[in-house]
Amino acid sequence: MQYWILKTEPATYSWDTFLKEKKTFWNGVRNYQARNNLSKMKVGDLCFFYHSGEERRIMGVAKVTREAHPDNLTDDIRWVMVDVEPVKPLRKPVSLSLIKEVPELQHIKLVRQSRLSVSELSKEEFNLIETLGN
Repeated sequence: MQYWILKTEPATYSWDTFLKEKKTFWNGVRNYQARNNLSKMKVGDLCFFYHSGEERRIMGVAKVTREAHPDNLTDDIRWVMVDVEPVKPLRKPVSLSLIKEVPELQHIKLVRQSRLSVSELSKEEFNLIETLGN
């Protein structure tokens, strides 16, 4: 199993909307590194759902339900999307400022490459962030 962070602007697609809809697809990614990460995702992988922009915080956990397939926003076969569904909200959202205070998390892409919309985490990093939210 692998672990990921999926970033979205809450005004575009929020955690609350995700919970109401019970599933979605992660499309519209136009960065090659983020696209490559989407392509690596497997069914059952866990993802943090991160509100970017003004909020900058992890809201909950999702899981991949369908691996990379053609992005429905373009006919260009280079771009893919994955399907995800919610697993659970965090008891308290984990802010980027809190993540930056934890020495073990200083090197994660969320901190080092803040514009990357899909990034990978180790199991230990995922567990540590999940602990911060519970």
